[in-house]
Formats: sequence, structure tokens, C-alpha cells
Amino acid sequence: MPVASLPEIMDRAFRKRYGVAAFNTVDDITMHGVIKAAEQSKSPLIIQISVKTVKFWGAKVVKDMFTEMAGRATVPVTLHLDHCPDPQVARSCLEVGWNSVLFDGSGLSFDENFQHTREIVKFASQFGASVEGEVVAVAGVEDGMGSESEGDLLPIERELDFIKETGIYCYAPPIGTAHGFYKAAPTIRYDRMQQLVEATGMPMVLHGGTGLTHDVYTRLIALGAAKVNISTQLKKTYADGFRTYLEKNPSQYDPLKLIGAVQNDVTAMARGLFTIFGSEGQA
Repeated sequence: MPVASLPEIMDRAFRKRYGVAAFNTVDDITMHGVIKAAEQSKSPLIIQISVKTVKFWGAKVVKDMFTEMAGRATVPVTLHLDHCPDPQVARSCLEVGWNSVLFDGSGLSFDENFQHTREIVKFASQFGASVEGEVVAVAGVEDGMGSESEGDLLPIERELDFIKETGIYCYAPPIGTAHGFYKAAPTIRYDRMQQLVEATGMPMVLHGGTGLTHDVYTRLIALGAAKVNISTQLKKTYADGFRTYLEKNPSQYDPLKLIGAVQNDVTAMARGLFTIFGSEGQA
């Protein structure tokens, strides 16, 4: 199946009110693991990559690996750059054919963020690519990005101006979620999600997806969160998979058996989330 665009995947999810998992994969093991899960579950999928991972492998290496794997997939898959505060990194990914980027200017002033985001949207349009936007920083540090505290909330009218005037395709709203592991149950601003969706008709993105309860996922997806970001849970599954296998097989030195076991753990984790998000059978 050909690689899909972000709107091709998210528009249907938004209309039918299911969530598409966006996994922050880090290598071929995790990428293949979640694609395998998506095929088994007949679910659409968003492969998401952090700036840290881009700098480790290179934008073209990641794109080539994705193209090879996704091109063989039987479900729609798209490639997205997560939380990118550097316009040049975003442009470098778009230039080699990535499908979409999140330009994260939440650490800038509102006006600077607005200007940079609008420029990235214009640049992305040359390649038929889409842009996710963010105004208020999500709490928590993920792959070296972010801070421990959420950014200051703006009047919702300012968010609406940003959404409507920059030309972004989807938006990451400040609703009280956080990156990393939750130390306590977050207080979710369901009303803000509802207000933004009703005012814009735009699909929203749920950041800080790891660790939320089934009820929270279901409620936010029903309100219009068509993309659900999962990073910490994937990384934990990946690391625990290596640790568990090596502890059980201390004298085993077959790398392919090790990789296969870890990949199976990643696949099982992803399949469970497709069921919770309602995307199972939607491809």
C-alpha cells in the first residue's frame, strides 16, 4: 500500500472519532514492530520520529528505512517529525520527503512562534506535506525537548487566531497532559478540547499519551483527538524487552532471536493500544 499523508489518515479518524497511534520509533526494530502490529490489527498508523533520533540517524536514512518498510505494508502509514523547535531541521526532513512535521515554537514568544509556523506551513506546502502546531508547551521532557512545567495558558481566542491564521493542519492543545511517566493522575481540560474542536472543526493531537487511563483516552478521542502520541511506553517496552530476554537467556548469543523477541514485545504493546483507541479494523 502506498505511503499515506497525515490528512489521509487523520481526516477519517476525526470524522469517525477513533484515535490513530503515533509511535515515536527509534530504529528498525521499533518501526517494524509497530507496522507489524498495525497490519495484524488492520489499523492505520503514524510513525513519529524525534529530533534527537533524526540527528542520530539522519533525516534521509530514516526516510529511506520508512519508505522500504511502509511501502510493503498492507495498511496506511505516514511519517511525522515530532516536537521540532528548529526550522532548519524541519525543512531538512520535508526536503527529503517526510509527510508532516510538528513545528514546536512553544518556547518562543507567541508572535515568533506564529511567524515561524506560518513559514514552515508555506514551505511544507511545496512538498504536499502537512504541519502540526503547538502554542503552549506540554509539561515533561521527552528526548531532550521540553520542560518539567506546562507553559502558561493563553486566552483561547489567541489559540484560535494561531490555528486559523498559520494554516496548520492539526493542533496540539494544552489540556493538562504531560510527557513521560505521570506521578499523579493529570487534571484534563476536556472543555478546552471541546471548545477548540467546535470552533475550528480541526483534528486535535493528544500529547503525553503514555499512562492515561482507558476512560481518558476514550473521552478525548470522542471529543476530536484523532492522533495519540505514544513515546515513553514504546521506549519502556523496548528497553524492558532486551533486559527480560537477556535475564532469561544469559548464555544466548543469537542477535536475531534477541531482536525478534523485543520486536514481538513492541508489537503486542502496539496492538493493545489500537484496540483502546478504536482504530482496530479501520484500515
